[in-house]
Amino acid sequence: MASLAISIPRFDVRPRAIAFWLLAVAALVFAMVVVGGITRLTESGLSITRWDVMSGTLPPLSEAEWQRQFDLYRQSSQYKLMNAGMSLAAFKGIFFWEYVHRLLGRLIGLAFALPLAWFWIRRQIPEGYKPRLLVLFALGGLQGAIGWWMVASGLVDRTEVAPERLAVHLSNALIIMAGCIWTALNLIDGDAPRADRPRGWVLPVTLLLSVQIVWGAFTAGLRAGHASDTWPLMFGALVPDGLLNRAVDAIADPVSVQFIHRSLAYVVAAALVVTAVRLWQAGAGIRALALGGLVLVQFVLGVLVITNHVPIPLGVAHQGVAALLVAATVWAAHWSSRGRNSGRQA
Repeated sequence: MASLAISIPRFDVRPRAIAFWLLAVAALVFAMVVVGGITRLTESGLSITRWDVMSGTLPPLSEAEWQRQFDLYRQSSQYKLMNAGMSLAAFKGIFFWEYVHRLLGRLIGLAFALPLAWFWIRRQIPEGYKPRLLVLFALGGLQGAIGWWMVASGLVDRTEVAPERLAVHLSNALIIMAGCIWTALNLIDGDAPRADRPRGWVLPVTLLLSVQIVWGAFTAGLRAGHASDTWPLMFGALVPDGLLNRAVDAIADPVSVQFIHRSLAYVVAAALVVTAVRLWQAGAGIRALALGGLVLVQFVLGVLVITNHVPIPLGVAHQGVAALLVAATVWAAHWSSRGRNSGRQA
């Protein structure tokens, strides 16, 4: 009796298709960072007080369900301490942004999981990339848990989420976005080490930018942008009086946090502009222009946010450009340190 052999068809690997998929995921993460900024600035993040992974996919579809959600919110500290007497119509306004933020998170999960399964089953993932894709997927799942951990911190005895948890939430989102972009660039441009391009800047500039973004999250979480509305002076001085006495509260005192964030901005801007000039001279082209241009735009936005009392459009733009600056840094860093050794410079 002839034996029946079941063979799994082998498909060609699809590095460019996977790269474009990862860039699309990175774009979705960027959109979520922007919506997250709107959610924070409109004080919407605590409007949904439950983490319903499946049932929370649909918004309230009846007045009774809206009332149930509103009753849950009225049990929160934010309502009791800040929004007592809020109408149901006003609640629907803040509910919208938190709902969109969570819906985007679910969409990103599906946008990553389903194509990953497709490429995996069809054996189209290049050798060595499966572990990296699984790590990115795991970070996405972790982001959902971090998001609820952050929201839970603001439901009892406070009117906002804990700044340190906000910083973790934003940082992990940007790590996911950066990881998707870096992996996509590996698949498109190659991942062989390059020794013929300036790369000594990559680690120090990345660390400096990371610290600034974390301090930006503390600035947002503490509403420290409202601490002073003048620039370049704070309360009429380059260094506010009594700042040293508040040094022990460098991540909790709004004045100290804003001072550190705006002082680091000078260092970050100078470092990235110098780096952009070096990269331009080395042939990095549009990557150098993106890096230098975005950091200057971000610096100006930061000043405008402070001097205009943190308006929502400027605040959202400031957070969005920060994410774009991370993307530009990843793009330039990859060009400096990885590529195809036999290929021409872009």
